[in-house]
Amino acid sequence: MSICIENRKKSGLSQEEVAERLGVSRQTISKWELDETLPDICQSKKLANLYGLSLDELIEFDIDVKEIQEIIDRTNDAVSEKVDWTKAWSKKYPILATYQNEVETQVYATELSRLLEDLEKKYGYGELDAFLVLKDILTVVWKGRKNAAMD
Repeated sequence: MSICIENRKKSGLSQEEVAERLGVSRQTISKWELDETLPDICQSKKLANLYGLSLDELIEFDIDVKEIQEIIDRTNDAVSEKVDWTKAWSKKYPILATYQNEVETQVYATELSRLLEDLEKKYGYGELDAFLVLKDILTVVWKGRKNAAMD
């Protein structure tokens, strides 16, 4: 927060004076100015007011919304890869916890694998795109059957 040093000097205050006004030690002010620690949100607001800045100006908030979204997406992807989705969803859909013992999964897995390969070869899709297309097709079929049953 070198902006703290700059604005403290502009305001003509010493570290001791800033510390006294905020109710913290001079060492705390020094650590903030040297980027060793950061003030909490309440202290940041007081500091911004003391220096006549907005909170955004004090923390030099210039991160682009797109950059934030990219960080969130990367975090979500990393978390998603670590989650056992079958186990997570089986609380809501108990069939997911039991079907492996009842269904010939290898037969279905072989057929689904063949369909994925077909989508990859025939349309040039990558593995993930082929998976998403197949998933979407299954959803459309399921919704069609569900709607037909309602008629």
